[in-house]
Amino acid sequence: MAVKQFDFGMIGLGVMGRNLLLNMADHGFKVIGFDLDEQKTSAFEQAATPGTTVKGVGNLKNMTEELSLPRRIMMLVPAGKPVDDVIESLLPLVEPGDIIIDGGNSHYTDTLRRVQYLAAKGIHFMGVGVSGGEQGARTGPSIMPGGDEVAYPHVQPMLEAISAKFKGEPCVAHLGKGAAGHYVKMVHNGIEYAIMQMLSESYDLLHRGAGLSNDELHQVFDQWNKGDLQSFLVEITAAIFTQPDEKTGNRLIDMILDKAGAKGTGKWTSQDALDIGVPIPVIDMAVTMRNISALKAERTNAAALYANKVSPVTTDKATFVQQVHDALYFGILISYAQGLSMLHRASTELDMQIPLPKVVRVWRGGCIIRSTMLDVFSGIYDQNPQLENLLLDKQIASMLQNTEAGMRAVAAAAVQNRFAAGCLLNALTYFDAYSSQQLPTNLIQAQRDFFGAHTYQRIDEPGSFHTEWKNS
Repeated sequence: MAVKQFDFGMIGLGVMGRNLLLNMADHGFKVIGFDLDEQKTSAFEQAATPGTTVKGVGNLKNMTEELSLPRRIMMLVPAGKPVDDVIESLLPLVEPGDIIIDGGNSHYTDTLRRVQYLAAKGIHFMGVGVSGGEQGARTGPSIMPGGDEVAYPHVQPMLEAISAKFKGEPCVAHLGKGAAGHYVKMVHNGIEYAIMQMLSESYDLLHRGAGLSNDELHQVFDQWNKGDLQSFLVEITAAIFTQPDEKTGNRLIDMILDKAGAKGTGKWTSQDALDIGVPIPVIDMAVTMRNISALKAERTNAAALYANKVSPVTTDKATFVQQVHDALYFGILISYAQGLSMLHRASTELDMQIPLPKVVRVWRGGCIIRSTMLDVFSGIYDQNPQLENLLLDKQIASMLQNTEAGMRAVAAAAVQNRFAAGCLLNALTYFDAYSSQQLPTNLIQAQRDFFGAHTYQRIDEPGSFHTEWKNS
């Protein structure tokens, strides 16, 4: 009988799975990984740091037999049916009390179903979001576990060891009931979509609008990353502008087709926000802009039909750069506010009990949306954990008011000069709507009652009312 010597098992030794295990081994844990591809198991063992205990196997039974109890097994396989297939292949090999972890980007409804299915068999199941890409997995990702609180202490030491650290604090915490881990990761990815789209819109306005060269763009974004816009996404954006293209000698950014890919998590965020009635228009527009970008052939035909060309921005260059900085700051803050308001609502509506102070602390290091803003948010949520929306906080109000003029100037420039700046414009519209005591929705209610007898409420007395409208 095999000796149960390994602390943690991984199913799927692609780059993410391999790097997470190697990270764990570097922290003193004995790890074993399974993959049907012998090249991957071999590459995994060869990449191990000397003196660490790692093993790659091509037989699932061999892996489970060598894991200490309770078995801790993570899957990093494509979302959907592959996850269910792996679970079914594991069931004959595990026993009550063992822990199965899905570390991929599964939709939270699938995770909830699996939690319930495996709980009936005495198996603990956890959905865990992991952010940071390949490098983060190897050196310290942001980790978002949710679900079984009984199982969490059995994996907590390992996850805390391998996670990114922010001011010495591990960027991992138990983030709620059921499928909370995957829900938080989904919203994280929605915010990621929004920030990336606003960075691309800012780039477009500065490049084609204000005429900044790639070198100037590098300098601007690099400078921004040293100030209040400091973040991973601004940092890599600055670096992108200097990357040469080996085939042509041009800058690589100028040779990349303007057609974005997507894996679906942004779309899920939009769909699920609609389900619980939370407005996240910046994230919605980010998804939409990617979808529009995919219509390259249609866009080319439409551009010829409408002779639609952007116009140069006439504002003084230095002034406009500052305005775009302020607009980007304003928009990024709004995108965080929308995503976090969604988590606040989901926490109660879906009974996930998501602790927002912990969420923003986990996001401060390792993940794709890490930024200096999150440290500010952390302090705010520590003071008011049940804050419905960041826009209701006085410190946030001051930050938005300080950059509002720049946002309005950039929004006007985008509209007047035909730049498609959907996310920046939606951030401003959301701000104006959310901070408006009076919206024109009274007319919509009148219309609904007129054609469908849907009733309306009055401003001067409680209750629901219906009118027999006259069609004059």
